[in-house]
Amino acid sequence: MKWFRRRPEPEPVRDPAAAAAQFWRGWAELLPTVSAALGDREPNRVENDLCELVAVVHPQLHFSLERGQRAIYALVISGQEDPELRPFTDAWKAAAPPEDAIWEYHDSVPPVPDPTEVTVNLGTHRIPLADVRVAVQVDEAEGVVDVAVHHPKFVELEPAAREALTYLPLDATLGERLAGERLRRVETAEAEPQGSMGLLELREIVRGLG
Repeated sequence: MKWFRRRPEPEPVRDPAAAAAQFWRGWAELLPTVSAALGDREPNRVENDLCELVAVVHPQLHFSLERGQRAIYALVISGQEDPELRPFTDAWKAAAPPEDAIWEYHDSVPPVPDPTEVTVNLGTHRIPLADVRVAVQVDEAEGVVDVAVHHPKFVELEPAAREALTYLPLDATLGERLAGERLRRVETAEAEPQGSMGLLELREIVRGLG
């Protein structure tokens, strides 16, 4: 997964619905170029154009081009659960065209079908998420969980990569929206905690919360 973000610049106050409509007009014009770049496996060819287009909605939004779950490709635009950006992603999603066999659209990072089948690249390291172990404490009254995340590769990673590997498996397992709603505290565990579990067990517990 590669995320792109345009450098923040001062921007005028904007209307979310108008900004969303402007985005989708631009997307329709850019789509043949995007499709050609993806077909050639060169998404970097359209990175700058897409950064500029996403900034039309809001300059603090992130985006990624992914393999789709129902379509071939997915366009994901995310405010990373920032409540101030939610009106813009809501308006963007509401104005989206119908999904088809080629494209689907998400306003937050969706969960992958099976995170234990995912291998991520962090620098020179290839890291299978199947090796992630998670200790979970459930607060039934609040409907949230505290988690400590462990991976055997933590000891080989720089602090920034270790932090990324702490949060990435959680978003892959739960999706950004559910992770934001149900995870209260997230810690990095360099040693495997007692009573830890895998990512699919974590998903079952979190989805079972009321």
